[in-house]
Amino acid sequence: MHSIELALGMLLAVLASGYLVRALPVAVPLPLVQIALGGLIAGVFHHGVTLQPEVFFLLFLPPLLFLDGWRIPKDGLLRDRGMVLQLALGLVVFTVIGAGYFIHWLIPAMPLALAFALAAVISPTDPVAVSAVTARVPVPRRLMHILEGESLLNDASGLVCFQFAVATVLTGSFALQSAALAFSWVATTGLICGAAFTIVVAYLQQALTRRFGAEGGTSILVNLLTPFGAYLLAEQLEASGILAAVAAGVTMSYVELSGRAMATTRIERAAVWNTIQFTLNGVMFVLLGEQLPNILDNAIAAVQQSGHREVWWLAVYAVSITGVLIALRFAWVWVSFRLGRRKGAGQPSWVGHAHWKLVLATALAGVRGAITLAGVLTLPLLLPGGAPFPARDLAIFLAASVILLSLLIASLGLPPLLRNLHLAADTLPQEAEDMARSSAANAAMAMVRKAQQEIEAEAHTLDAQVCADAANRVIAAYQQRLYATDLQENTDAERLRHADVVERRLRLAALRAEREEILRLARRRQISDATSRRLVQQIDLMEELYR
Repeated sequence: MHSIELALGMLLAVLASGYLVRALPVAVPLPLVQIALGGLIAGVFHHGVTLQPEVFFLLFLPPLLFLDGWRIPKDGLLRDRGMVLQLALGLVVFTVIGAGYFIHWLIPAMPLALAFALAAVISPTDPVAVSAVTARVPVPRRLMHILEGESLLNDASGLVCFQFAVATVLTGSFALQSAALAFSWVATTGLICGAAFTIVVAYLQQALTRRFGAEGGTSILVNLLTPFGAYLLAEQLEASGILAAVAAGVTMSYVELSGRAMATTRIERAAVWNTIQFTLNGVMFVLLGEQLPNILDNAIAAVQQSGHREVWWLAVYAVSITGVLIALRFAWVWVSFRLGRRKGAGQPSWVGHAHWKLVLATALAGVRGAITLAGVLTLPLLLPGGAPFPARDLAIFLAASVILLSLLIASLGLPPLLRNLHLAADTLPQEAEDMARSSAANAAMAMVRKAQQEIEAEAHTLDAQVCADAANRVIAAYQQRLYATDLQENTDAERLRHADVVERRLRLAALRAEREEILRLARRRQISDATSRRLVQQIDLMEELYR
């Protein structure tokens, strides 16, 4: 019963955060509000939860990483794969070495192997935290794709480095060859497991549905369980469940191209996933806030392990390590952009006179999150000989501090840095969309003519003029779309965009009036509840389309 009450309390905290973030007089990122509420629950009400890293990884990460992998633009990920891999692999190793030596120099009482472990667990960026911070920041689209791709892939490299660093602390030895082989197995097997599991599940679901049929919610439930199955399969093979969940999401986006899912299923599934994403994201940050009071108490008690008695040294450590992480990230990204410009390979089109600002924005956007906290909490309590694990509480505090500071710095630094940037417009996505709309309109008009002939042949008593009028009304809408596309090629783009905004506002106003009238008729019992719900749902779908 206590667990149920605690879960309901965290859900209420997530719900309250959504209103608080809008009620505050200043703009505060939603994750920081949720962390504060979690700290309030644990610190004031003394009502928290003991976070089990294994359970945390299983419950929260698979669905969120699966959804990120599903929705991330694949063309952008493939186009910038060189930059993404440099950040996801090279930057992680660079951070582990650079930050590891710096932490050991800053805190001599912390063994070098443990300093490397701490550097490894704070090296990967968190996809949930990155998405949460950049949700209301005008990040360039291509930069956002790079950040999303990096955060999806660098977890495995960071956690593998962390595991080997911890093993070095426990055994006192390190083998580079075995570490490289282990990383290859963990990454490759994880990706294969995720992709293969999703393909097999999709095939079985389609075969069973064709043979026996299925309830409306069955496909949604199967979709929700897929990331958990891929994660557990990879973990059983001692591979990366994180990469398996990401690969499952990416594969799911290609499975969806078959178009076998019903339109209603896609709409309902999107609503379910949006709710799950908002809820799990919020609970993760509330849990992080709930851990902070206990982490701070243990760190204060353990500060003497670093050779200092003053508590304020904890703040010095946290700020210094966070600053070094940003500096290392800035240096790596700057060198990568410079080398890319010299070679002329894959240099982003939006990098120009604003080059240094984009490099700094990329450095500040390296937000750490719950993966870092869950990873550092797996540090063992004792060494093989029975002695306490050195500086464990201090390492956990520093990891949590880096999470908070990175969130705060990104939230405060990115908006002013990117607000006045004038970047080269990327017209390729809009051109591709216009082409797709024109092609779809032509295909639709051809199918309408074909269906018209079939209907006239089937219904001999139907007036041919009635059928022709109906077909012409349907075709007129598609002809208008083609006409608008042709105009866009020959008319001032700014005027067309303004006209599109005006037309959208008019259509939304008309739809609101329709809905209000239907609800008024339902309140007066002039139409049934079922009729009003059906008509309002149609209007809602149209309104969502225009929004």
